[in-house]
Amino acid sequence: MENEPPGDASEQADTPPPSRWRRARSGWTAFRRKHTKALIASVAVLALVVGACGYYLYSLNAKLDNIDRFSTDKLDDENRPDPNKGDAVNILLLGSDAGKKIAGESADTSLAKDVDAEEWPNGKYRSDTIMVVHISANRKHVYVVSIPRDTFTMIYDDNGEPTHKNKINAAFSAYGPVGTLSTVEHLTDVRLDHVAIIDWAGFKDLSTAVGGVPVTIPETFYDEKQDVTWKAGKYNLKGEKALQYVRTRHGLLRGDFDRIDRQQNFLRSLMTKVLEAGTLTKPRQFSDTLSAITDHLTVDMDWENGDLRGLALSLRGTKAEDVKFMTVPIAATPTIDKYGSIVELKEDQTAELFGLLRKGQMETYVKKYPDELLGDEDDID
Repeated sequence: MENEPPGDASEQADTPPPSRWRRARSGWTAFRRKHTKALIASVAVLALVVGACGYYLYSLNAKLDNIDRFSTDKLDDENRPDPNKGDAVNILLLGSDAGKKIAGESADTSLAKDVDAEEWPNGKYRSDTIMVVHISANRKHVYVVSIPRDTFTMIYDDNGEPTHKNKINAAFSAYGPVGTLSTVEHLTDVRLDHVAIIDWAGFKDLSTAVGGVPVTIPETFYDEKQDVTWKAGKYNLKGEKALQYVRTRHGLLRGDFDRIDRQQNFLRSLMTKVLEAGTLTKPRQFSDTLSAITDHLTVDMDWENGDLRGLALSLRGTKAEDVKFMTVPIAATPTIDKYGSIVELKEDQTAELFGLLRKGQMETYVKKYPDELLGDEDDID
């Protein structure tokens, strides 16, 4: 007995080896535990993704309900260009002030309510920003064409009837967004699917929501209209300062043309900030950005929430470089009695531009006239 191995060794010798079934069951248990944890983790991640998507869709739907809408029913099809063929979308984008108070009017008023009133309040609103936005049928390209506010053209009323020649921004003042829609459609011979109007306060809130919009001022100058000195350098603009930037034209060499470049540059920089800084993946910033847009946005009544949501989702893969900015080709800027300085367009090239836009062939125009595109940020006054 003295030479016996320790007890644990003798016990091991007396214990039969585990059967194949027991080994298999043991292996399955380990496998199940391992993969159950993985399954739980996957379900948790899926729940977070679904929850986030649900949050964004819920926020998007709730915010879209806040958008004011107006009717364009006064315009008959016989007074408009033919509807577009294919899936491209053409939008008239207008920048408007909040409107001045008219004596005796109700405090409960808005641009949308004024459009639908029996009579449009002539002179109450101004729109110095007029852009035609073309979204390609495959949703991979966006082209933004600015029309200078002093463009001299025939003005059409909100019934689509010609009235008189004037600077194009007179259409909004005299006949509102519907008159402007008709005027731009007659100028371009392009059927515009929708109208979107953002008031100037939206620029302030939007720039603040995204944490500021980076811009560069190449040279120091003074804007006597707003009493602002812009020193050369790089800025991260938000709030009132952002609004001053997009509204500046005094003190700039090319006046309203430089203002157009600034507005396009601001939009380009804003898009870059939103798309590249992950704004759309941050719930609070996403909500603030949506509010800044929808709280200051007015669109036509035919643009339903489902269509807006669908368009937004179809553009989610769009990058800032996919958006091209340009201005209609300018021929001259003469001064004439009664109207002062006006803008005359190059008729042939303008017809070519909008003809290709109507056909969904804007890349052809860009390749032929590359210098018409908005320049680099450092070259914009």
